[in-house]
Amino acid sequence: MNTDIDEQRVRFLNNLPALAGPVILWISRDQRFEDNWALIYAQKRAVELKKPLLAVFCLTGNYPGATAAHYRFMINGLIETEETLRKHHIPLIMLYGEPETEIYRLIRSYKAGLLVSDFSPLKISRQWKQSLTEKLGISHVEVDAHNIVPCWFASPKQEYAAYTFRPKIKQLLSRFLVDIPPPIRHPFSYNVSIPTVNWDHICDLLNLNRMIKIPAGHQPGTGQSQMLMQSFVETGLVNYSRDRNDPNKQAQSGLSPYLHFGHLSAQRLALIVKGSATPEINNEAFLEELIIRRELSDNFCFYNSSYDSVKCFPRWAAETLAKHREDPREHLYSLEEFKAAETHDPLWNAAQKEMLLTGIMPGYLRMYWAKKILEWTESPEEAMGIAIYLNDRYSLDGRDPNGYAGIAWSLGGVHDRAWGERTVFGKIRYMSYRGSRSKFNVDAYIEKVQLLSKTGLPDH
Repeated sequence: MNTDIDEQRVRFLNNLPALAGPVILWISRDQRFEDNWALIYAQKRAVELKKPLLAVFCLTGNYPGATAAHYRFMINGLIETEETLRKHHIPLIMLYGEPETEIYRLIRSYKAGLLVSDFSPLKISRQWKQSLTEKLGISHVEVDAHNIVPCWFASPKQEYAAYTFRPKIKQLLSRFLVDIPPPIRHPFSYNVSIPTVNWDHICDLLNLNRMIKIPAGHQPGTGQSQMLMQSFVETGLVNYSRDRNDPNKQAQSGLSPYLHFGHLSAQRLALIVKGSATPEINNEAFLEELIIRRELSDNFCFYNSSYDSVKCFPRWAAETLAKHREDPREHLYSLEEFKAAETHDPLWNAAQKEMLLTGIMPGYLRMYWAKKILEWTESPEEAMGIAIYLNDRYSLDGRDPNGYAGIAWSLGGVHDRAWGERTVFGKIRYMSYRGSRSKFNVDAYIEKVQLLSKTGLPDH
């Protein structure tokens, strides 16, 4: 078994030793069997200890911002993961409730000797782990299976912008962007048979039924994500640098939901892109987004616990927004009007409708969409709350560091610089409808979304 894993990818959340019991892998952010550093580390330790390896996933029925569509996408992906784990003698145990309570009970029940969890910079995950670790009598180890360069090793502080973060990451890529060894069929079994997961019961607990639809074109799971990855690298990547900001060209990968739920490893995707025959300008443009920008978002959320409020804005941005707080707004909309895509701006309405219909919004329009919410609300606080609510609820990849960092960039200049001063925005970068018309065929995009909308917007 190839168990090579860089020690900096692992950090110990307490100072307790591993005991003589099975190893528990708490799967949370990275919900896959393949290319999973947390699973590789957990299996390495279990083999060294000659113990069984059990995987656990804990469902919370009230995860902030999550809807039935998110749960259905996640559950369908977990079904595939559970089947693959079971074939490798690693049972997946599904729990329901608060993780710090349910996983603690599981550890006591199975007399586990070591807990391994994957990494997330978000507050809710860190609070769960802290609460659980305080009660544990065994070692708790966290493995960054999501970032190519482990978040805590890439930088010891919140980075100011991509230009300060980029050289740090590039210096470390040769060390961390390596091939990922596969897990093996686990050689040590638990002495009591563990039944397979009753997925119908899980769906009943979450009040999911078979009528709940995943947004069109996004079937979940590792297998689907790998097919989409190969298709994008073979046919879509070739024009990425030129066309990525044109929502009519379909030049984006569409892989963000799979990266968010951990169905796909960003490291595997980066290796495939680097090994492709696509012109270097396209590879570099895509890897800038996949590695630098995406991992900068994790850095932001890891080191700034106010990532979801205006308190995260840099001083210059907070001061300029305060100066223009009382500026008159030509248009003001309520949350309900934003939700229903009922503004005066047909481009904004189309972007919102595409998100409602497909769970996806093109990258350029995400920036435009968020900035207009700032322009059409009474305060940055209201704008931040509405943008996060809509993105978390209606984007398949919502509730993610990328979303929080993108909104903070759009509304509060995080990772950006001061621009020319104007009403409402102050020195925050401005985007306009007219400017969008100069970048792509706005009318064609609006018409495309209108055709999508003919069946009616889904009931969320």
